[in-house]
Amino acid sequence: MMTDRIAKLPLLPTTVVGSYPQPGWLVDPEALKQAGVPRLRAKGIWRLSGEQLAEGQRDAAVLAVHDMERAGIDIVGDGEAGRESYSNQFATALEGVDIETPGSTIGRYGQTTLVPRVVGPVRRTRPVIVDEVRFLRAQTDRPIKVTLPGPFTMTQQAANEHYADDADLAMAYAAAVNEELLAVFAAGADIVQLDEPWMQARPKVAHDYAVPAIDRALRDAPGTTAVHLCFGYAAIVKDKPSGYSFLPELDACSADIVSIEAAQPGLDPQALAALPSKRIMLGVIDLNDPEAETAEVVAGRLRAALRHVPAERLMVAPDCGMKYLPRAVAFAKLKAMADGAAIVRAELGR
Repeated sequence: MMTDRIAKLPLLPTTVVGSYPQPGWLVDPEALKQAGVPRLRAKGIWRLSGEQLAEGQRDAAVLAVHDMERAGIDIVGDGEAGRESYSNQFATALEGVDIETPGSTIGRYGQTTLVPRVVGPVRRTRPVIVDEVRFLRAQTDRPIKVTLPGPFTMTQQAANEHYADDADLAMAYAAAVNEELLAVFAAGADIVQLDEPWMQARPKVAHDYAVPAIDRALRDAPGTTAVHLCFGYAAIVKDKPSGYSFLPELDACSADIVSIEAAQPGLDPQALAALPSKRIMLGVIDLNDPEAETAEVVAGRLRAALRHVPAERLMVAPDCGMKYLPRAVAFAKLKAMADGAAIVRAELGR
């Protein structure tokens, strides 16, 4: 079901993938950089504690919404202001997961990474981000998008010591995500996005069970849903392939939107033809470039995509989360993105 706010969006609506730079008074930038993309908790990144931390995270969410609105973004988020990474907040809040005596796995780039151990049935026992969504909904009249880690990616970021195989673990994660997703929609979200970057990293395994796990996570969703696929944060991954090893498969999943990184890797827009039934949230902002794009550069990237996808199926976004950028650069990039989309919208006469 599409909300009225989504139905009233302009052609080529702009949004963010997820994160936005957290203020320096809230997060220690060096500690954040050292933490990388934590699978466990990384409490050392926060400059505040207790109720001051909770208040600071809410204030940072207000700042993120304000920046997005000033930049002209149509669908906003809270910048994931209260998170240490895109996945660990939810993944470490579940029953059946041991984060005190972690296990290890081989990370996306071949490094050994400490991860939660799955030692029992994975269950959601409490709301995780529902209060944050209610707070976000109260800050803006614009459509809001909320992100949750996808079940396939969480499975790759855990040491499975309980389930017979990882496919079973993925379905357990999917059931937990589904409970949170339904509650998040009830709290006022217009779009809920699953972050699934590991499908690109492990396409052979993804082929076996990623789509069924995504569909289980999205079951009975009462609103618009999305799945995000990327090559990893630009701050961590500099050299990216120019094509996806797992993309056409997502046309069969139940998500309404597929979000893909395209600017930094220089993706051939012809690849978009692999998703004929989906709306495509296209990454048009290179997060590895320390300079903000111009509006005309963004417009050029959109014109290239429109040769392969009708405007009605195209949404406009950065490549990925923006948390590792300086805030002024992130804002300038969002402003260029909104202005570039407006240029093309005017060219189309709509």
